[in-house]
Amino acid sequence: MRATGGVVLPGERAPVRVDVDRWRPGLPRDAWPEGLPATGEIWRRDVFAVAEAYRCGTASPRQLLTAVLVWAYGPIGYGPWRATRSLDADPDGTRLAYALEEVSTPAPDEAALCTAYQRFRDPGQARLPWLGPGLFTKIVYFVGYRRGVGGVQPLILDRVVASLLPVEAGIGRRNGWSSEEWLAYLRWAAEQARVRAIEADEVEMAVVGGG
Repeated sequence: MRATGGVVLPGERAPVRVDVDRWRPGLPRDAWPEGLPATGEIWRRDVFAVAEAYRCGTASPRQLLTAVLVWAYGPIGYGPWRATRSLDADPDGTRLAYALEEVSTPAPDEAALCTAYQRFRDPGQARLPWLGPGLFTKIVYFVGYRRGVGGVQPLILDRVVASLLPVEAGIGRRNGWSSEEWLAYLRWAAEQARVRAIEADEVEMAVVGGG
C-alpha cells in the first residue's frame, strides 16, 4: 500500500470522532496502538498507518484490531466493552494473525481475500466474539487494500453498505453474507472504479454517501 501520509483519502468526508480518554483505560495496555491521534479524530489514513505497521512487524495483531475497532465503533457507547471481549478471546493475537496471513502479502488476490473471509467466519479458525462480517471486513480492508493498483480490492461490507448497494452488486439486505457474495460486491466495485478512474474504496464511500 502506498503510504497516505497526512492526506485525507478521496471520498472521505469526515473523521470518526471518539473519546480517547474513555476508550484507552478500558482496553488491555498492550492493545493500544501507537500513533492514533490523541484528539480522537480518526481518519482512515490513521488506521491504514497502523495496518502498514502491522504488516511490517512493528504493530501487533491486537494493536491492529484496536485501531480498526476504535474507528469502526466510534462514539458508540458499547464499543470499548465489545472491543475488549474480542481482544480477550485472542490474548496473543494468534487467531487474528492467522486470518490475515494471506492478505498481508504484497499483492493479495481473490483467493487470499476469500480465505481471510472464511477464516474469520469459522469458529475453529479465527472467529472472535462480536466480530461479524460488518467488522472483520473492515480489518481485511485496512490490511489488504493496495492503493493505486486497481482490480479487485477488499472493501467494507456492513449493514449500512449492504442496504445501499444496487441489486447488481450481488448483496442481499440481510447480515451474515457469504464469501461469494462479498467477492461479487468487490468485483462490482472494481468495475465501477475502473469505469470512473477512481479507487475501489471511493466507490464504497460514494455508496454510503449517496453518490
